Amino acid sequence: MKYYAVKCDGGNIAVDDTILVKDILSCAGSKILSGFKPLFSAEAVTRLENKGYKISGKTHVGEFGLDLVGEFSFFAEKEHELKGAAAQLVSEGSVKAALGVDMNGSPRRAAALSNVDFLKPTYGTVSRYGVISCAASGEQIGVYAPCAKGIKEIMEIISGHDEKDGTSLKNEKYDYSIGDISGKKVCIIKELLENADDTEKKKVLSFADSLRAGGVEVEEISLDIFDVANTAWQILMTAETCNNVSRYDGVKYGHRAKQYKNIDELYVNSRTEGFNFLTKAVILYGSDVLSKNRYDDCYDKSLKVRRVIAEKFEKLMENYDAVLTPVCSKASYESYDIYDAFNKVFDESVFTSIANLIGIPALTTCGVQLLSKHFGESILLSLADCAERKGK
Repeated sequence: MKYYAVKCDGGNIAVDDTILVKDILSCAGSKILSGFKPLFSAEAVTRLENKGYKISGKTHVGEFGLDLVGEFSFFAEKEHELKGAAAQLVSEGSVKAALGVDMNGSPRRAAALSNVDFLKPTYGTVSRYGVISCAASGEQIGVYAPCAKGIKEIMEIISGHDEKDGTSLKNEKYDYSIGDISGKKVCIIKELLENADDTEKKKVLSFADSLRAGGVEVEEISLDIFDVANTAWQILMTAETCNNVSRYDGVKYGHRAKQYKNIDELYVNSRTEGFNFLTKAVILYGSDVLSKNRYDDCYDKSLKVRRVIAEKFEKLMENYDAVLTPVCSKASYESYDIYDAFNKVFDESVFTSIANLIGIPALTTCGVQLLSKHFGESILLSLADCAERKGK
């Protein structure tokens, strides 16, 4: 099947190519990691296997998860209409669920396009041990499933403290219960709604009607933090990615250039051949914001913005249980030139970046996005379950 990077027999859980599975090729969609087979599996994979689940295979991702929905995997076929591999497998019923790493909203967009659910949980609730890391302060393993109950099943297995991950929170258990939503309050963000096309607006408004029918109070508000949050996260994400991918140099593993005269040429040629244009653009931008002349104005200021945005979102959550927004600006993406990717991803990430920036949970369901406070997954799953049941 075209969605698999590596297919195994008889499994019911797909795993994206940025998550390690022992002795299975793990390349993060990049030529630079060609041939890399890890000696251990990610903690989330191990927990699933210990409960009797089987891995069906690795699914294609865009190089290091930097693109819109996985369109720039070095190994995948190029499609006219862009779809996320793991999301498509879940949508087709080929697997029960899938694991994906959400670093810049790609899995949430893919889930919306394939009409499945994806939960990016609260940062630190699922171990990142065994993730091919790029932006460690915001990336998080999440779950694709056909519905909220499917996500609940998998999250209850993979979440919880892991001493091997320094970012793992101490809690052993988290709440993923699905319950009554009557009396809950949800807000729609006017500025994000206006950024979406008519089809996406209708999805949000229709979802809101389903919530109202379930006893939820829904109102539209104005809140201008999302553009700022997006800019701050793109700065932090590119800076962290720049540092993390510096380890791929053609020496220890992965792609090595055949033509070089000295160690400097080995590094330069291997990285030139191994990275695609989008990754190179991210590295260059990350290098710039970390430079001496730009550090205070860009990187350091973005860290301060992260704190301010977190405080403003926490204040918002004193009055609401969840935020309802589009997850994409339009209902489908068509193939495009990689030289346009940096700007396209930046523009689309205005809907998704805040969750990565401040570590809150975000759920794609019925083609829309729900956000809540830290550890608010139960609220999101309950809202999604209500709308899904009314949509049948």
